[in-house]
Amino acid sequence: MKNWKKYLAEFIGTFVLVLFACGVAGQTCGAANEGCGYLVTALAFGLVIVAMAYSIGNVSGCHINPAVSIAMLLNKKMSIKDFIGYIIAQFLGAFAGAAVLYAVVGDAAKLGTNALYNGDWAMSFIIEVLLTFVFVIAIIGVTSKKEYGSVAGLVIGGALVLVHLLGISFTGTSVNPARSFGPALMALIAGQKDAFCCIWVFILAPLVGGVLAALVYALINNQKEELK
Repeated sequence: MKNWKKYLAEFIGTFVLVLFACGVAGQTCGAANEGCGYLVTALAFGLVIVAMAYSIGNVSGCHINPAVSIAMLLNKKMSIKDFIGYIIAQFLGAFAGAAVLYAVVGDAAKLGTNALYNGDWAMSFIIEVLLTFVFVIAIIGVTSKKEYGSVAGLVIGGALVLVHLLGISFTGTSVNPARSFGPALMALIAGQKDAFCCIWVFILAPLVGGVLAALVYALINNQKEELK
């Protein structure tokens, strides 16, 4: 298994994302009505991405998100074998992060789980597709040229902060199937019976957003090449 280091890096990155960022989300939810909870949570997600990008990025590319991995697969930047390995590592890392978080806080309501916007799965699906599209297309763009390498982590982290600032008030912002799956599964195990009922929205919608981002970027990039 030659690529185990990449998979371990993805496990660690997703573990840290859920433990710290979802942990902050769960702890600050009480301040959401004042706005500061949203800002702190958005910054937490963005800062984790920056930290992981400059630590494990040189090992695995720091996807730590199946929506990013599927976009990279479509752009032929990774193999199907690696894609499968990344997905497994990401989901396992997310669940491990949620399990440790639950062991610390002892409250299933403070795991940073996502929720439907006004109970509307269709609107929640659309919101998550749009948020993920913006996030992933930013990633594809900034990683498309080597000269952007030194700032890529900052740009990606900033893009994640941006989508969270808008999305938290709607769905809690997923844009990451693994990030949603881990806390939801842990909450279900902890006795929160409704935690897993609409998880499919937060798994499928980000994947659709990632696919759309890959396809749209390929289209506009090809047009750019034709103009030269």
